Amino acid sequence: MSENTHDKLPIRMLHDRVLVRSDTPEGERRSGGGILIPATAAVGKRLAWAEVVAVGQNVRTVEPGDRVLYDPEDRAEVEVRGIAYVLMRERDLHAVASERVSEDSTGLYL
Repeated sequence: MSENTHDKLPIRMLHDRVLVRSDTPEGERRSGGGILIPATAAVGKRLAWAEVVAVGQNVRTVEPGDRVLYDPEDRAEVEVRGIAYVLMRERDLHAVASERVSEDSTGLYL
């Protein structure tokens, strides 16, 4: 587990389970233009970004510290040390954020 972002959690993930912490709190949010959107506004299915905190021994595609895309409607929440986390299976993740291209890179993804 990533020691630089979290203290060691008193939990060990099993099998293909992934524990993530959501990047954005539930409720109001702002659009790209700065318009405040209330939590009660009806929107289409919207995926959310989260940071991986812990993974089980059978997880192969993500590791602690990765940013992943998931469906916030299809989740199981757990509270550890007063912080809310989302527990899911690896197969329920939709994407992993790629690292940014460094300044000295050619920009080629070979």
